[in-house]
Formats: sequence, structure tokens, C-alpha cells
Amino acid sequence: MKNEITCCNCVEGMQKLPEESVDFVITSPPYDDLRDYKGYTFDHEDVMSGIFKVLKKGGVLVWVVADATHKGSETGTSFKQALYAKEIGFNIHDTMIYFRNAVTNPSKIRYYNCFQYMFVFSKGRPKTINLIRDKKNKTAGKKAYNRQQREKDGGLHERKNYGNKGVGRPEYSVRWNIWKYNVGSLIMADDRLWRDHPAVYPLKLAEDHIVSWTNEGDVVMDPMCGSGQSCIAAKKLGRDYIGMDISEDYCKIARKRLDLDIYKDPRINEEI
Repeated sequence: MKNEITCCNCVEGMQKLPEESVDFVITSPPYDDLRDYKGYTFDHEDVMSGIFKVLKKGGVLVWVVADATHKGSETGTSFKQALYAKEIGFNIHDTMIYFRNAVTNPSKIRYYNCFQYMFVFSKGRPKTINLIRDKKNKTAGKKAYNRQQREKDGGLHERKNYGNKGVGRPEYSVRWNIWKYNVGSLIMADDRLWRDHPAVYPLKLAEDHIVSWTNEGDVVMDPMCGSGQSCIAAKKLGRDYIGMDISEDYCKIARKRLDLDIYKDPRINEEI
């Protein structure tokens, strides 16, 4: 199944994989019936349990999800899924936000919905942490400075000579855990075939997470891969991938996209 898109029920597909054989999983489940996935549904408990079984110790699962609003109240599905992940042994390593520049679900009684959760679950402490450093420091080059810090009792304590003593602050620091991506037909990916799927996150989102939690040569899996964004990102970055989807139509889209020259594995074509 490695470096292939397999049409199957992902719970059954993961049962065919060896235990602890996958380094990283990123996926966005069909939550709360917000989209019509050709009538297919899923059970998050079975899927999460399957992922936990095949994920290596120290492996990471990124779960991109949001909530629908029914009868004036958000469902809370995302939190239910996160709490279930804890029940079966995952750590909630980070609760991240995918902020989109597109307004969805406009409403006259609440603020516009512009984000999704990106729960970062880990099987123990993550074995790979390559935090992206692209937040520009306003005090770059400054060797030390004073700052006030709030203590447990609520009082303020001044810390003198805070920072990298004698070294100077770097030009860039680790980014915030709210990641903003522009969305649109010319931004989501380098091709337009992804538009044949009803719900797609940006290719750059998958790339950023793969860079953060894996190394070259690791195995990246998306058990509900849809149009193949996660698998394409893995291929571009020199990782092996495992893609599954229950819809043959979506699998065909993913396979077709993966065959495009623009997504060749850099280990094969050094010019890409």
C-alpha cells in the first residue's frame, strides 16, 4: 500500500497494515454532514483506534476538523473526537487553528466562521519536532532585555537580562500555532483537479505539518485522503505515503494528480 492510493474502507485498510508502521497521519474527516461525500459516513472511534494501532511510538496525528451549528448551537463534535483520542492513549500535543481568509456560513446572529481546528495528537512524546521558524523578531540581534512575568500568585516579577545572553535574538522565531492560509482556485494547489472534491484544505497546510513532524523517508498516511492533498505533499517532500479513500471517484482524482509532473518525488527528479 506504500506510495499508492487504495480504494477501501480505511478501518479495514488499516487492519492490513503492520502495527506501528506509520510515522505520521494527517487527515480531515467528513464531520457533521457539512459536505455530501457521495453518501459515505465514518465512525471516528473506529478510525482513531485504527490510526493509534498503526502509528509508531512518538508518531503524530493531525486531525483537521470543525463543528456545524444545529438549532442555534454548535455540535461540539470536534471536542468529542479530541477527548476520545485522549481516552485511547493519544496526547493532545497542541490545539492549533487553521485560519482561512474566506468567510463561510454567514450569519446575522454570530460572528463569521473563519477557522478550523487542527488537533495535533501524539503517541507519547513526538519523536520528530522540526518547528517552523518564520515569525520575524522585532528585537532581532538584541542580546538581552528586561521583561515582567506574571507569577502563580498573580504578582509581577521582573526578569532581567532575559533572552539569549551574549548571542542575540535570531531574525526569526517559531511561528504561532494559528496558521493562516489564503484559499482559492489558484492558491490551494499547483493544479485544479482538487476542485472535483467537495472539501479540500490547502496543500501548503499539509506541507507545513509534514515538515514539522516528520523527516525525509518517513511514512505519511491519510486514511481519508480525498483528492490526495496529503499524499501529494508527502511526495513533494521526499516522504513515502499511504492514501486510502472509500470513494473510487476520489481515488481516481488523487491518482491522477499524483501522476502530474509538477508533483514528482524530489528523490527521483532533483529539479522539482
